[in-house]
Amino acid sequence: MIAIIDYKAGNLASVSNALDRLMAGYIITNRPDNLDNADAVIFPGVGHAGSAMKDLKQNGLDVWLKQTTKPVLGICLGMQLFFETTTEGKTDTLGVIPGRLEKFDSSKGKVPHMGWNTVSIRKKHPLMAGIAPGTHFYHVHSYFAPVTGHTIAESAYSAPFTAAAAYKNYVGVQFHPEKSGSAGEQLLRNFLNMVYGGTRTTMA
Repeated sequence: MIAIIDYKAGNLASVSNALDRLMAGYIITNRPDNLDNADAVIFPGVGHAGSAMKDLKQNGLDVWLKQTTKPVLGICLGMQLFFETTTEGKTDTLGVIPGRLEKFDSSKGKVPHMGWNTVSIRKKHPLMAGIAPGTHFYHVHSYFAPVTGHTIAESAYSAPFTAAAAYKNYVGVQFHPEKSGSAGEQLLRNFLNMVYGGTRTTMA
C-alpha cells in the first residue's frame, strides 16, 4: 500500500487518480501511524513552502519525513521541501538534501514557469527507467532547486535546475508526473517497481 501525505498543500486528486490508473492500492493520510504501515510514501505539494512546513509540523509529519527509511517520492513542492532552505520567505525546509531553493529571475522569463519542458537525464536511476532523453514533463513552479551531486535529471528555464533528485530512500521530481501523460505514468510505475521489486500485483 502507498500512503499519499495530506498536509493541505498536496495535489491529492490528480495523484490518486494516477495511482488508480496504475491499479495501485493507496491511502490518503496525515497520520504518522498510517505512514508507518505503508510500503512507501508519495509526498505531493503545491503552494507556499512556509505554509506547507507549518502544516507538516502540526501533525509531526516533518519529523516523520526526516526520520523514515521507507521509499518517499516528492512531487513539485514535495521535492523542494527535501532541500535545506528556500528564499521563499526564508523558510527552513526538511534538510534531507543539501541545497537552497531560489526563485526564477522574472527579467529572464515569465514566473511561474508553467507548461511542458524537456528533462535531460544526468545519472542512471531506476526512477527514470524507460524514459527517453529529452522527454517533456509538465511543470508549474516559481522556485527551483540547484543542480547538485544528487541531481539525476535536469531541466532549464531561465536557469538550469534539478528536475529529479535522489538521495538514500528519497527521490523527488520538480514536474508533475500525474499530469505528464504516458511519460509521467512510466515514472510512477518505476517508483512502484522500486518499492515492490517489479513484482507488484494489481492493487498492491
